[in-house]
Amino acid sequence: MRMLLDVVFPHEPFNTLVRKGTVGQTIGKILEAIKPEAVYFTEQDGHRGAVLAVNMQDASKIPAFAEPWFLTFQGACKFRIAMTPEDLKRAGLEELGKKWG
Repeated sequence: MRMLLDVVFPHEPFNTLVRKGTVGQTIGKILEAIKPEAVYFTEQDGHRGAVLAVNMQDASKIPAFAEPWFLTFQGACKFRIAMTPEDLKRAGLEELGKKWG
């Protein structure tokens, strides 16, 4: 199942890793391990953030996606289910509209 993983990085320890010159390597190691479909880095409520598209086969995989951010950056993670246009076409909205509308 495709999900969006929102990560928010607190200023520390992120700033310390930037000053050490290791933040890029650290993020690269995490991305290599979790292999997201896409990654976008952004600002979220005044903090550094990232939005990752990940394919999660089973809910038991949530820790594998979240723990690297928790343990390395003390980050906050939120998961949201995401659909492609093809997924939406297969959702049966017309039938649901007839049933519930």
